[in-house]
Amino acid sequence: MKQLLIAPSILSADFADLGREIRAIDEGGCDWVHVDVMDGRFVPPITIGDNIVKAIRPHTNKPLDVHLMIVEPDRQLDAFAKAGADIITVHQEACIHLERALQYIRSLGKKAGVSLNPATPVSTIANVMHCVDLVLLMSVNPGYGGQSYIHAVTDKIREARKMLDAAGSNASLQVDGGVNASTVNEVVTAGADVIVAGSAVYSKPDYAAAIAELRELGSATITG
Repeated sequence: MKQLLIAPSILSADFADLGREIRAIDEGGCDWVHVDVMDGRFVPPITIGDNIVKAIRPHTNKPLDVHLMIVEPDRQLDAFAKAGADIITVHQEACIHLERALQYIRSLGKKAGVSLNPATPVSTIANVMHCVDLVLLMSVNPGYGGQSYIHAVTDKIREARKMLDAAGSNASLQVDGGVNASTVNEVVTAGADVIVAGSAVYSKPDYAAAIAELRELGSATITG
């Protein structure tokens, strides 16, 4: 049995007061802090770099869950590891040598994650199960917060859960995009055990209450 983990995305936070926003979700009971890194090439927007990860690291002891939505992520792995990332996730679509990138992340002493866009089949990561600590399924097209959940991804969550279980993997199964009070149960029932929530937390006046609601609706424990 795994406990459901809530990872608020700081993409929806107030960037003018980012340290306070991170301390607020930490004190509000989040499990991880999700950091969306975008380069303006793999996805249209540009967000933050390793310098911001370094700046926010002192504001929380919770794991920094860094999601690299960038081209050529291999070139940035050292920088984000040194900045204080605990988990580094790369996109299958952005990696020419995916297995090598994941192994390198692990060699840096970090947990290695692989992410898939909504249209990318789960089967494309079947051969890297041996070096994955997290599988992240995008349930919106990456790039912008506040999008609606793509319900077709629910079947992908079930497929990924079966793949992880068949491989005997203890990797986390994370879902990112449109997860809120209305969709969290669907996502968790399908097999996810880590939920990324941006506007579902940061658009609420009480972050702690929003996190608690997601945890309760998703259920306290899930089968892993």
